[in-house]
Amino acid sequence: MKHIILGTAGHIDHGKTALIKALTGTDTDRLKEEKLRGITIELGFASLTLPSGQDLGIIDVPGHERFVKNMVAGASTIDIVALVIAADEGVMPQTREHMEICQLLQVKMGLVVLTKIDMVDEDWLELVTEDVREFLQGTFLEDAPIVPVSSVTREGYDRLVDELDRLSVATKERTRVGVYRLPIDRVFTMKGFGTVVTGTSVSGTISLGDPITIYPGRVESKIRGLQVHSREVEQASAGLRTAINLQGVEKEAIFRGDVLASADSLVVTKRVDVYLSLLKSMPRPLKNRTRVRFHTGTAEILAEVTLLDRDEARPGDTIFTQLHLESPTAVLPHDRYVIRSYSPVHTIGGGEILAVSPPKHKRGRQDVPARLEIFKQGSPAEFTSALIEQSGITGLSRSNLARMTPFTKNVLDGSLQQLQSDRTVLQFTKEPPSYVHAKVFKEMMTKIVEMLEQYHQRYPLRPGMNKEELRSQLPYADVKLFHFLLAALTKEGVISGEQEEVHLSSHKVLLKEEEQEFRKKLEDTYLKAGLTPPYFKDLQDKIPPNVMKEVLSHLLAEKVLIKVKEGLYFHQKPLAELQDRLVEYLQSHGEMSTPEFKDMTGVSRKYTIPLFEYFDSRQVTMRVGEKRVLRTRK
Repeated sequence: MKHIILGTAGHIDHGKTALIKALTGTDTDRLKEEKLRGITIELGFASLTLPSGQDLGIIDVPGHERFVKNMVAGASTIDIVALVIAADEGVMPQTREHMEICQLLQVKMGLVVLTKIDMVDEDWLELVTEDVREFLQGTFLEDAPIVPVSSVTREGYDRLVDELDRLSVATKERTRVGVYRLPIDRVFTMKGFGTVVTGTSVSGTISLGDPITIYPGRVESKIRGLQVHSREVEQASAGLRTAINLQGVEKEAIFRGDVLASADSLVVTKRVDVYLSLLKSMPRPLKNRTRVRFHTGTAEILAEVTLLDRDEARPGDTIFTQLHLESPTAVLPHDRYVIRSYSPVHTIGGGEILAVSPPKHKRGRQDVPARLEIFKQGSPAEFTSALIEQSGITGLSRSNLARMTPFTKNVLDGSLQQLQSDRTVLQFTKEPPSYVHAKVFKEMMTKIVEMLEQYHQRYPLRPGMNKEELRSQLPYADVKLFHFLLAALTKEGVISGEQEEVHLSSHKVLLKEEEQEFRKKLEDTYLKAGLTPPYFKDLQDKIPPNVMKEVLSHLLAEKVLIKVKEGLYFHQKPLAELQDRLVEYLQSHGEMSTPEFKDMTGVSRKYTIPLFEYFDSRQVTMRVGEKRVLRTRK
């Protein structure tokens, strides 16, 4: 059986609550204040079994202009709308605003219920019906049935039920696969049960015992109990009014507007890219950086509008824009939303969320609207490709792609396979699977080659560039992606490298005649010094400083000189001879103290201590107490 939600809409005191009570026997005004004031303030809920056996969940929304935000919270999850208009008053301001909200949320099915017909004569009813039909021109209710009813005499209710049954048959059911989501509209505590949340399941399926996450606070819990229309169930799915008893969560940790979802399934964001349709009835143009009220699911969040290609948008415009939220939320692409002005409050537009957690866009960039058009109109593969390209040199993991796309697992995996087979995206890690766009990958390969060319021009005597120094000049580059780039360039023969350095394969260290003279002079100085070389700082007045460091780097790269510690270098020949003597001694004697090493070398502690520590670092020796022993090689 399908799971379908009917929602009311309409002006205050037009009989929405009385209509539901006459249909179901349920008074949806549950609050004391609602009883005293005679108006609906909060959302109300009921259910109805239709003649076909179809169960219909019902949401009653408030009609007062002060509670439109509650109306939006209810309307965001409905499949069929009953636009309620009192026959004695006709179309009123909140009739129009509620209708506009339903259109912005893309409610596609519904009917009009003309209430209070017992208070008017037939001629008046005919005039009101004509007026309503004219009001509905150009809307999704243009050809919808108009059903006159009286909650006092119950006239018209049989036809109303039949029309609802017909609409329920024609209504497409929400998907039960993919991520389970329930925008929370109530949070309360039940004695003996603990914290309970309620809402309308908008996608997926959840079962008893399943782990869940409540966003945006990322509260972790498990499903302790489930109810649908006050009946205990083991499973709940999209299209059902659902109450969920949570395990081990305090009521104070959850708020109306939060989203209960499958565990670790959504991204928390304070920025969204959207397609925005502005109402023609909007009283003035929307300027860039205007503060608005952003409604999605059951949440209302203050936000700032960034107009990407203009300074102001006029009533009736449809545009791409970015919203910067003052509080975090968790949504998915293709979710609907409504924006209302900050003050005075009225609905100004709404539309479709296109991307969650996007980068901050610079206004006027031509590539941004083109990418947003793909997010709006593109196939799953095109959407996935554009999202990976937008991630740049950070790439995107498979798990983050799942959190940022509206697709089921099978659709996403199929898209990734297609994109990899035609080399549009590349997988650069296996666990977890992560992807980079081929266009970005090629751009980064070119960038690395350019950076190495510049480095070789600046330091012609150095054999290569330190890999970490290279990566630091690629902001936000993922470490694994960086090494994947180097591996690809190495495979193509463009670069070569040893351990921590990398260079262009075409790079050769060629010393000028003057530099060759300095090289020989520096090498001879260290060779003659043996185990008592000068500290590097003491040599810098003998060779020009601009050449000194480069010649030293060259000798180190060729392993002619060996760095023992900062500023202290030895010629490799006497150092190798000392290592042989040390190993031979330890093999014969088993251990050696610092004084014994000093006697062997014939040099002061100024050299013996750094030398002993150097051999430790090379894993030739190992310190045990105050002595050294030969390290066992495995």
